[in-house]
Amino acid sequence: MENHLELNEVTKKLPKHLHKFMVKQPYEEYTSQNQAVWRYVMRLNVDYLKRVAHKSYSKGLKKTGISVDSIPYMEGMNRILKEIGWAAVSVDGFIPPNAFMEFQAYNVLVIASDMRTINHIEYTPAPDIIHEAAGHAPIIANPEYAEYLRRFGEIGSKAISSSKDYEMYEAIRLLSILKENPSSYKEEIEAAQNAVEELQNTMGELSEMAQIRNLHWWTVEYGLIGTLDEPKIYGAGLLSSIGESAWCLTDEVKKIPYSLEAANVSFDITKPQPQLFVTPNFAKLSLVLEQFANTMALRKGGLSGVNKLINSKNLGTVELSTGLQISGRFSNVIAFENKPIYIQTIGKTALSNRDKELIGHGIEYHAEGFGSPIGKLKGINIPIENMSPRDLEAYGIYEGKQTTLEFEGGIKVVGKVITGTRDLRGKIQLISFKDCTVTYQNTVLFDPSWGIYDMAVGKEIVSAYAGPASVLSFLDVNKVSEIKTHKINYSNSDKELYALYQKVRDFREQNNISEEYIEEVFGELTNKFPNDWLLVLELYELSVKNDFSIQKRILKKLEELKCNKSYRTLIEKGIVLCKN
Repeated sequence: MENHLELNEVTKKLPKHLHKFMVKQPYEEYTSQNQAVWRYVMRLNVDYLKRVAHKSYSKGLKKTGISVDSIPYMEGMNRILKEIGWAAVSVDGFIPPNAFMEFQAYNVLVIASDMRTINHIEYTPAPDIIHEAAGHAPIIANPEYAEYLRRFGEIGSKAISSSKDYEMYEAIRLLSILKENPSSYKEEIEAAQNAVEELQNTMGELSEMAQIRNLHWWTVEYGLIGTLDEPKIYGAGLLSSIGESAWCLTDEVKKIPYSLEAANVSFDITKPQPQLFVTPNFAKLSLVLEQFANTMALRKGGLSGVNKLINSKNLGTVELSTGLQISGRFSNVIAFENKPIYIQTIGKTALSNRDKELIGHGIEYHAEGFGSPIGKLKGINIPIENMSPRDLEAYGIYEGKQTTLEFEGGIKVVGKVITGTRDLRGKIQLISFKDCTVTYQNTVLFDPSWGIYDMAVGKEIVSAYAGPASVLSFLDVNKVSEIKTHKINYSNSDKELYALYQKVRDFREQNNISEEYIEEVFGELTNKFPNDWLLVLELYELSVKNDFSIQKRILKKLEELKCNKSYRTLIEKGIVLCKN
């Protein structure tokens, strides 16, 4: 954690493994053209969205302290966000889905600190501060929606990924970075696009994480609310896109009632969406989220849950019926009658209870992995976890006793009992043996030469989920991508143009405007930068506001620039805004 990052009451509660994703907002890197892009998008959005967005949007803009005129400072946003129990942190582009969700679970809004270029003013394939700050932040001022977002993060951070999900995350991250960078080569973008498409075609069955990301996309990012005939916008992707916020409400975009089926509808983050889901209210979002959570290994556990963790090849946790939690990378499971009877991790493993690591059972002690039988003893109806001291003595499970435990399904544990570990309720969670051999049929699962054998106690696996039980057990959870957002190298010509943008910005902010100033900048702009349209529009706005006669010449220039189809509509919308 770098000391220049300012923590507040909310962000201080974040676990340390999330700190590595936080970066200082590079405010000094925003150009005066970036500021003009922010202002253009925000003025257009506020004017348009007050009619088509959910009523929480306009109210939320005021509550979160987001200005129409300037890119917000993160520190300033946080001073206001804390009043509604939230905070914002700056990150470098996309971060891994589980980490993104975990931030959300702690009431922290993740804001990509980059700013879209003028070439992507309508829609950007990369996350940027317009999308995050002006899209997400206003809606969380609505308490019901804010709780949905927090709960989504809480459940989503436990969703199990497939081994290909991280590859897809890295591929999409690279593609979005390349598409947003004006210096990228066409061949680079095509190669990255092909890589994403190839992965999409070979992903196979959707993982829990892929499904919950779909739900996140069709609600938090691209959600509509109300009726199918007259929906309102609340998704941040739509609120921050002056192109899609208008297009999404046309008949060209299919409107579908929001339901659990949305979890199986995938999306392409680099293109406008052909269909959108409409929820009647925010309560429906929470209902569908709970319906989805009921399908997750988090709540179902069992053999399928363990297999999901094995297939993910990532850090995960299983919780036994005793409350004992085993966190590590699961490598094997032995099953009998469709139930797990033995589980195995490989490498660093930690044992916990109620999300708190058991003393002496961290990753240093279980550095080589952990394996244990699951289930009841053969021919005995009482599970070990429910045995009284008298039962344990009767079945030969007590300190100093050489014992043989044969489990249903065929796992056999032979060794001398050292001790047992109980939780506060008195339930046995671990039994330790020395001189212990664990076998399944002809396979040795644990050899006496390996040292002390710690056997987990539990008749069944009640939960399986991504990540560790204790946030303190593993500090290297979720790695930071090695693909970094590209910093744009500006030419001398670019810098000269941005100096003109800054001059006009100063005119407006200092209210020091004269027709001579406008004339001077307009002349230099048309001579040196004849294709720049946004600054011409800003000059037109000032000349209209002050009723300068030069407005007719500037308008004529804008009409000429409209010949370029790529920004014709942008100019037309801007002119209407200026006149209003």
